[in-house]
Amino acid sequence: MQNTGTTTRIAIVTGGSRGIGRASADRLAADGLAVVVGYAGNAAAATDVVDGIVARGGHAIAVKADVADEHEVEAMFQAATDSFGGVDVVVNAAGSMTLGPLADFSLDEFDAMVRTNLRGTFVVDQFAARQVRRGGAIINFSTSVMRTSLPRYSAYVATKGAVEAIGLVLARELDGRDVTVNAIAPGPTATDMFLTGKDDALIQRLADTNPLHRLATPEDIAGVVSFLAGPGRWINGQVLYANGGMA
Repeated sequence: MQNTGTTTRIAIVTGGSRGIGRASADRLAADGLAVVVGYAGNAAAATDVVDGIVARGGHAIAVKADVADEHEVEAMFQAATDSFGGVDVVVNAAGSMTLGPLADFSLDEFDAMVRTNLRGTFVVDQFAARQVRRGGAIINFSTSVMRTSLPRYSAYVATKGAVEAIGLVLARELDGRDVTVNAIAPGPTATDMFLTGKDDALIQRLADTNPLHRLATPEDIAGVVSFLAGPGRWINGQVLYANGGMA
């Protein structure tokens, strides 16, 4: 077990090597948590996150895990226990997004998104439900497109609607455990996943859908993660729309 000094809480962040996951790992480490940075394939990026946290005086390890593979997820949770002593916060930031009209959408691409976004969340939540300690938090990710119903998002929104349902039910299944379960539904956020395939004009139009007239940064969303993982104890079984006031 690594020496974490006065650190008493431990977080697992899936998708922690990039985007919102990376910002969440950095923010939770700054909040004093030891962090397990889960990643699917980019070991160099995950190591960079860990090195940055450690350089700032924090505690972190990187663990490769396919979130849809129960054996790899089990190993990730075991690594958290072996390295730091347990699990208090789980942030399900791993995800994929492919867009296209429903009539022409590739079923192979649909299945791939279901595997990562839906099965992956279910598998990680299953281990979280078993292992997160009292006073802990499970945080999933939905999308503000659940409200806006933008064209070309049908397959993606289908996976995220299921994620919302999982969290709402799990919050009630953990009755008496003192573990909260919530989902964050970001609006347009400046991540590689969001920006890929969009021209500048489209990005600006999406930024203008909120009264702040900008995209969220990953750090904006990480602030919501920090709140739910820490002081937001009375928020449970909810979906928080983090979109700058997007209609």
